Amino acid sequence: MSFSQARLRNFCVISHIDHGKTTLTDRFLEITQTDIAKNQLTERLLDSNPIEQERGITIKLAPVRMIYQDYIFNLIDTPGHVDFSYEVSRSLTACEGALLLVDATQGIQAQTMATASQALDHNLTIIPIINKIDLPNADIPKTQHQLHQAFGFTKSEIISISAKTGQNLIQLIKAIIKLIPSPQGNPQKSLKALVFNSFYHPHQGVIASIRLIDGQVKPHDSLYLISNQTTFSVESVGHFTPYLKPTTSLSAGEVGYLTTGLKDISLCRVGDTITSSTQPTSQPLPGYQEAKPMVFMDLYPINNQDFVKLKKAFAKLQLVDSSLSSQPANSPVLGSGLKVGFQGLLHADVVQERLEREFDLDLIATNPSVKYQIELKKDNQIISILSPTDFPDPTLINQTKEPYAQVTIFTPTQYLGAILNLCQDFRAQSQQQQYFGQQVKLTYKMPLQALISGFFGQLKSVSSGFANLDWQFIGFQPADIVKLQVLLNRQPVEPLATLVVRSQASSLAKTLAKKLKAIIPRQQFEIPIQIALGGKILARETIKAFRKDVTAKLYGGDQTRKDKLLKKQKKGKRRLKQIGKVAIPQEAFLSLLDTH
Repeated sequence: MSFSQARLRNFCVISHIDHGKTTLTDRFLEITQTDIAKNQLTERLLDSNPIEQERGITIKLAPVRMIYQDYIFNLIDTPGHVDFSYEVSRSLTACEGALLLVDATQGIQAQTMATASQALDHNLTIIPIINKIDLPNADIPKTQHQLHQAFGFTKSEIISISAKTGQNLIQLIKAIIKLIPSPQGNPQKSLKALVFNSFYHPHQGVIASIRLIDGQVKPHDSLYLISNQTTFSVESVGHFTPYLKPTTSLSAGEVGYLTTGLKDISLCRVGDTITSSTQPTSQPLPGYQEAKPMVFMDLYPINNQDFVKLKKAFAKLQLVDSSLSSQPANSPVLGSGLKVGFQGLLHADVVQERLEREFDLDLIATNPSVKYQIELKKDNQIISILSPTDFPDPTLINQTKEPYAQVTIFTPTQYLGAILNLCQDFRAQSQQQQYFGQQVKLTYKMPLQALISGFFGQLKSVSSGFANLDWQFIGFQPADIVKLQVLLNRQPVEPLATLVVRSQASSLAKTLAKKLKAIIPRQQFEIPIQIALGGKILARETIKAFRKDVTAKLYGGDQTRKDKLLKKQKKGKRRLKQIGKVAIPQEAFLSLLDTH
């Protein structure tokens, strides 16, 4: 069919995890009879990764072009979990409209609210949809009331569907055609295209997913990436069906791909502007910032001979996930590894599973940590640290800062009291409290370290799994961060050191000391375990020495013979205590990883 910008609709689906957006995409593909071979048309088609299909989550952005009655739909199936919110922001910038999908059995969730707010900020046209109306426990009136309270939608604006059975999907498609505006752009102007995703193809190099704002692009054009100042020649252009389907050209308003021939994916940044190298645009697009890692974990191979294998595997994974970052890490206990930056804990879990499954690696992951900022007294210099080993001498520090997040929690009102107590325990500062019928929205400001240290799991526990959470990084704020040092037999053990807020140092020190006492094997001499903050000991435990009965061989004689042997034993243990070293087994170190 001939291309007409007026018959083009670019939209995405906004939804919480497991509310049915990928199922909805599958039904769209069936209704529009998108050219997918019968043997390729499977459930959860756009979730190509096995982990996505097994867990029922979307972890990678996937666009698809569909045709319905001379209309062209460009749909971008986006991740729903909070860790992949940076993927959502890409799709919003490439669209004119969004389908706000809400589960009729669960109602509005935190992630839905957060992403819908972003969509409104981008001036997108939003179509409210209630999904899963075929289920016996679907509460349509209650969900309609929530949508009205949260966004002001009237009952007549809300479309009720079942993505599973296809009920009312034709009505939804007609609403997309009627309500979502066609893209505006001039094909005759200089090329201006937004890179909203990029990935590496082993034969074609870096492939950029683009949305054309102005101009046209065709094979063999000489193009220019503005932020990296990189020139390349287009090898091919095309659409996502969702597979790569070449075409002769792309024009203003369209969503598609182009093969750059570049071998380094870091040159093609998400949010960058592509223009013509011969007739460049005068003003680049205001694109978004590059995804910044928020959570850091060390990954070590159990067999340290696999370190080179880990490095190669991680480099290959970075080709398809440019949000990953890494630097070398070394531990006296675990050997060589990588310190990796992730978007969140689920992102870390998925990456670790992919490394283990796809590259046949057995990995150890350390406790998640965050990046702290430290202002030094000398010239007010600001440095960033990721581990206790980098923490400078306290006498050199002017101020310490830790990252904070704005946390949004949606919960049924019956769990409100337990959640308020939980947030207080995790140093959260209440910002706002709003009621939507039997649901309440809580807004908190919380240290990111507290958020990733078991908060989400405990939130699910105290709310019986009904509470949902969304968070957004809001910057660094002053905090009294100190370094806890572990001393075994009065010798510091650097791998066991940890960074903590001063107010929690004492309780953590006692927990750490008791755990070390339980897992470190006894020796022939007494081992004192001390947790120190500077020169002050906050907690102490003692591992008693093995007792050997040196008098057992005596079968008679007076007390002086026994005293002589006991005195000799005591003298030997004193000498051992002075020169003995405590060997910490790897198993003991690993069991400490869940202390925080």
